[in-house]
Amino acid sequence: MDRELRVIISGGGTGGHIFPAISIANAIKSEHPEAKILFVGALGRMEMQRVPAAGYEIVGLPIQGFDRKNLLRNIKVLYKIWKSQQMAKKIIRDFRPMVAVGVGGYASGPMLNQCAAMGVPCLIQEQNSYAGVTNKILAKKAAKICVAYDGMERFFPEDKIILTGNPVRQSLLETTISKTEAQKSFGLKSATKTILIVGGSLGARTINESVLGHLDDIAKSGVQVLWQTGKYYSAEIAERLQKAGKPENLVVSDFITDMGAAYRAADLVISRAGASSISEFCLLGTPVILVPSPNVAEDHQTKNAMALVKRDAAIYVSDAEAPERVIALAIETVKDDARLNTLSENILTLGLPNSAKVIADAVVELATKG
Repeated sequence: MDRELRVIISGGGTGGHIFPAISIANAIKSEHPEAKILFVGALGRMEMQRVPAAGYEIVGLPIQGFDRKNLLRNIKVLYKIWKSQQMAKKIIRDFRPMVAVGVGGYASGPMLNQCAAMGVPCLIQEQNSYAGVTNKILAKKAAKICVAYDGMERFFPEDKIILTGNPVRQSLLETTISKTEAQKSFGLKSATKTILIVGGSLGARTINESVLGHLDDIAKSGVQVLWQTGKYYSAEIAERLQKAGKPENLVVSDFITDMGAAYRAADLVISRAGASSISEFCLLGTPVILVPSPNVAEDHQTKNAMALVKRDAAIYVSDAEAPERVIALAIETVKDDARLNTLSENILTLGLPNSAKVIADAVVELATKG
């Protein structure tokens, strides 16, 4: 490339937006070490910590979502949108990007709108099977749209779509630890069926209550359970376990740092249905029971889950039914080797490897066309 590659990557708000964004940046750097990459996020959101920790510079916009419950507060929101657009113009003039990437989240709206208005080619990456509002709006101005699911032409112009899958944390794919070593690292027994329960980095109340309501069933199950409670709930859960009595076959952690080892240790996972998590399960061939969060826009986690369930690649339990059903179902399923094998084989067929590189190549192609 004759010119120094300069890329803006904008968006965030959740790990599901941030992990793919960082993976795309890493893939661009791998092919073009000289590239200058600037992240643009929303002030006060988790990208403002996670992106610098990954080694990249980030600028924050004062953007936030509309308050549907208190409409008067939206006067302030409208001002923040206007201010973010003005800041976006200055960022573009100062940084002089050759291409912009939007990964969803509040910041990607004003940033990519201004990039498109100022002649910077734009690529958006939609992680979910149901497109987010910001990306649906931006699609008209984007040159390319990278998606993780079939059938996304119902949201986006078909001629712009590239089926790439979602980038996942590379460390998960590079885990070399054996199943026995992984189980030992968490204080679990080897050669014993293992259920991993996760609700995201902050935890999930419904999933946690499902465990707490069935401690006796876990104790009598003959299997072992590794449970990530989330830091938000850890103190309360520790207190409740002390009163109720923690089963010996239940290992509790507020946050699991090495998820590659955790997945390797497990025969079955209970999880929310975020796009990044699902992409990880697809690439690893992980049998999973999905309990979608009801507290997300457009109920997109349920749509993510059903895209797998219709191919017999995952098991679905609704959030409302989980406290009653999910633990008993998990114990029954983890003992059924034929069912586990079917789930693993089917979910593996949905994995799209090298997503980050495919997206990075599309980004570079857009940049060099200018």
